[in-house]
Amino acid sequence: WLNVIGWQALLASGAYLCATMIQGLVILNYPDYPAERWHGTFILWAVIVVAVIVNTVIVSLLPKLECVILIIHVLGFFAVMIPLVYMAPHASAKDVFTLFVNAGGWQTTGLSFFVGIYGNVFSFLVSVLLNGTLGFAMLLAVLFCSGDVSAESIIETPTGYPFIAIFVQATQSVGGSTGMAIIIVALGICATIAFLASASRMTWAFARDHGLPFWRYLAKVEPRSSIPLISILVTVTISCLLALINIGSATAFNGVISLTISGLYSSYLLAAGLLLYRRCTGSITIPTTYEANPKIVTEGETVSGQGVINLTWGPFRFPGPLGIVINVVG
Repeated sequence: WLNVIGWQALLASGAYLCATMIQGLVILNYPDYPAERWHGTFILWAVIVVAVIVNTVIVSLLPKLECVILIIHVLGFFAVMIPLVYMAPHASAKDVFTLFVNAGGWQTTGLSFFVGIYGNVFSFLVSVLLNGTLGFAMLLAVLFCSGDVSAESIIETPTGYPFIAIFVQATQSVGGSTGMAIIIVALGICATIAFLASASRMTWAFARDHGLPFWRYLAKVEPRSSIPLISILVTVTISCLLALINIGSATAFNGVISLTISGLYSSYLLAAGLLLYRRCTGSITIPTTYEANPKIVTEGETVSGQGVINLTWGPFRFPGPLGIVINVVG
């Protein structure tokens, strides 16, 4: 349940970020534009419509599209990094690593630090090897090229996103900054497409295991395209309804979609905690041989005489104290 709820909120939060970034770019290019929250909600719905079209109408192209997204992701990293590092004034290493700014009104600088790092850790969690490496490199580049991070032009930028103000400060060009930011918006929309694919299939898989109300309908697969169409529509409906909260209060909406981090982290904590418990109590046995086609235990079948399915390790594991340490850190 926690995982399913987290993925439902993740779709809404991804589309919301894309929508507000688009609004920020409009404000950058047209300073007289009167930004309204309901504008952002409509843009959010438009982003979700794009994700629905890709996941339903042209779903056969989704694997190829993901390959294209990976290429854009890597090339876009250099397209943003190179002009930013080359053109922006650079801060000193002392300012980057020792200066902390509490511009959010939190009680202490330490609390401000941990609140700010929460979302960054989540973004690194998506893919440690590629996104973690590129993300850390971009983080350092932005910190060194941000200039005076306490400046009002960056913190209180009318675009709502300080990175857009940093781009403008570096390039001294609205057009150039818009081009750099469009790369990020495009990748955000592509991520939203992937969020819908994952959230809908997570819902479908849980319904298939009878874990959700109306599971008979949610577990159905459209026979012609082999996609969980009903789960996709339910996921989209939930995100569109959540977006209505933004019209009344952006703070309330952000509070609701914070379920993304809380739900996903809690589900990971439960899985890692149960694995740690089983490991420490010796409840997971080491098989003597690994069969190529292990017997599938169906409903009503048991392995042990007490009616409990015995757990065994797979062909790869970290043995002994090292595995326990990795579980605790995880």
